[in-house]
Amino acid sequence: MTSAAVEILGLGLGILGWVGVILACGLPMWQVSAFIDVNIVVAQTIWEGLWMNCVVQSTGQMQCKVYDSILALPPEVQAGRALTVIVALLGLVALMVTVVGAQCTNCIRPGKMKSRIVIAGGAIYILCGVLVLIPLCWFANIVISDFYDPTVPSSQKREMGAALYIGWAATALLLFGGCLICCCSCSQRDETTFPVKYSAPRRPTSNGEYDKKNYV
Repeated sequence: MTSAAVEILGLGLGILGWVGVILACGLPMWQVSAFIDVNIVVAQTIWEGLWMNCVVQSTGQMQCKVYDSILALPPEVQAGRALTVIVALLGLVALMVTVVGAQCTNCIRPGKMKSRIVIAGGAIYILCGVLVLIPLCWFANIVISDFYDPTVPSSQKREMGAALYIGWAATALLLFGGCLICCCSCSQRDETTFPVKYSAPRRPTSNGEYDKKNYV
């Protein structure tokens, strides 16, 4: 597989990861109700996300409510909001930077500057993966700690929702895509660096012929 194809593959994975982060950010299923009692009757399921919480009835009806106050939210929700929005914006920047410096585009003439721009785009994708991993692991740690805490009532225990798994998958795509872009650009940069060769000028002799030592 050529370096251009690997670069396009990395860009595609980065775009998929970026879309996955936006999807995980908007979904309200970061925490869901945990039903651990033996004789519990599942009448409703509670979903809690970064922007709203939803109550799903057993009949299929769903009611969602956006959080009223930002300052009254828990710190993990505030941090999750901020980081996911930053990642969504950085992902757009990484996309534009990578497209500008890609081998399949002619926005910039081939050279060291073009390779550096692509490496910058891949590094931004990696940074996005690291940033979005913070709220995901934070939420997962809180959910697991509360689940095994005997002082927390059973009605308040939560399980990890689908948004966390989507976010982890998006993180893996961002990290892998960014690494592919950076590695491909570094190898392309090494291949385009050729040593400069000099040849001695050929001087004619007195009889009009070239000296044979010029061909040695």
